[in-house]
Amino acid sequence: LIDAIRNGADHKLTIVVAPAGFGKTTLLAGWLAAPAGPGKSVAWVSLDPSDNEPQLFWAYIIRALEGIHPAAGAQAMAQLLEAGTPSIEGALATLINAVNALDQEVTLVLDDYHVIDTDVIHAGLTFLLDHLPPRMHVVIASRADPPVALSRLRARGELTELRAADLRFTHEE
Repeated sequence: LIDAIRNGADHKLTIVVAPAGFGKTTLLAGWLAAPAGPGKSVAWVSLDPSDNEPQLFWAYIIRALEGIHPAAGAQAMAQLLEAGTPSIEGALATLINAVNALDQEVTLVLDDYHVIDTDVIHAGLTFLLDHLPPRMHVVIASRADPPVALSRLRARGELTELRAADLRFTHEE
């Protein structure tokens, strides 16, 4: 399973989708701890139902990416927090450009994405995936498929999928 996630880093998106108790978070933590894991350039965001407010959700994402490189999200955060209605896509475009300028591979992990039910956030994530920098990879752990363009990513060979059947123990295990 760790090899499947590691090999999926060449794709835009890896999803780990299974019911509660199947070890999604444990698998991802094991992948991060593995000797040949993704390295130090991982931004991990654990989500809960209170994160359904778009400005808050994206602020968490930006802050997590700033943990990789402190200046990576400064301008995007300023745009996001501007008075009035912030342009999520504008802030995301700025963030994408900042991450693209980094000289390292970046992995963004969104754990428990199933708690997010705000269409604006899903649209923002779709925008991010559509414009993802070549050295960035997104991993989503969820109890249900995230409402993004999975079929399009699958058809383009940009999606790695791990499902309950993959996580289920065999009799020998």
